[in-house]
Amino acid sequence: MSVDFPLILVIVVLGSGAIWLLDSLLLARGRADRRAELAAQFPGWEESNSSAAKAFADACHREASEPAVVEYARSFFPVLAFVLVLRSFLYEPFQIPSSSMVPTLEVGDYILVDKFSYGLRLPVTRTKIMDIGAPERGDVMVFFPPHQNDTYYIKRVIGIPGDKISYRNKKLMVNDQPVPQEWLAEIPSGRYTVKMGRELLPGSDGHLMQTDNRRGARNFSVVVKPGHYFMMGDNRDNSSDSRVWGQVPERDIVGKAVAIWMHWEEYLSVPSFDRAGAID
Repeated sequence: MSVDFPLILVIVVLGSGAIWLLDSLLLARGRADRRAELAAQFPGWEESNSSAAKAFADACHREASEPAVVEYARSFFPVLAFVLVLRSFLYEPFQIPSSSMVPTLEVGDYILVDKFSYGLRLPVTRTKIMDIGAPERGDVMVFFPPHQNDTYYIKRVIGIPGDKISYRNKKLMVNDQPVPQEWLAEIPSGRYTVKMGRELLPGSDGHLMQTDNRRGARNFSVVVKPGHYFMMGDNRDNSSDSRVWGQVPERDIVGKAVAIWMHWEEYLSVPSFDRAGAID
């Protein structure tokens, strides 16, 4: 069962904020008044290390101290609110869980997802509250796939609304135009060969991709619907993407993957920053 962290974070922020606010409005004044009364009962309480000061402190602790739940709420609310704003509207960390984006992204890469380039959205409901920009061909995008609306996926935008996307014998076409490919290397891997190359989508700066000869590709042709995007993994023959579960609606976009900041494949391994940098 996946954990809905955004929902939990929103509940904790709202709960701690409500506790702090209600205490400030309803209870804090009463404690302050009681401390003033106790101060009148213990003349000389301001003298440090005096018996009056000790008695005053003990009485305040018993009768006018701030409840622990309020103290925790007051301490944690600003920090949690900052995390909520940062994670919801600016940047969110994401770990690459599979090899579907190899060679661009590897299992264990930790990346930053830009949450504002495609428009600002409310946490949990994902309602867009401000249009800023739209995905472009070649962008690496994080989103919720149509078939599983509670787990992040990451793929590359191959088709934008109105594009005709075709795939024949492992060759990609956009709007009936072949997408140029430049093969850079062939790597033997057991009984098959991995081919790595560079692909140049229309309007993009190009990206690395790879394919292999283990099985034939599923041929298809589709027109991207309005408000939808056609996604494919860079590891072209080892990716569950729009070829399997369909096009991604605009409402399910999370953000744009912009940078790798760390690589940490296993918890017992040593984190590495060798792969840190912008994502092409």
